[in-house]
Amino acid sequence: MSENGKAAVTVTEAKTHLSSLLERVKDGEEIVIRRGQQPVAKLVRYDEPAVRRRMGALRGQIWMSDDFDEPDEEIERLFGMRD
Repeated sequence: MSENGKAAVTVTEAKTHLSSLLERVKDGEEIVIRRGQQPVAKLVRYDEPAVRRRMGALRGQIWMSDDFDEPDEEIERLFGMRD
């Protein structure tokens, strides 16, 4: 059965088939669990939250040459910008 385009199962079906439902969820499917005709829960894949980067976390570990933005003769030659 489906609930708004999502697979829907009863609580009893969810208990009986939990392992196979979890496999489907792992593959990206969302499954609504109903008590009678009333939706009460939704099984969705768990994704790890993104790790927030902290400004300055690599301070002192990265350096940039003073001439990093100067033209590079070899690259200019490769791109036909220099003979």
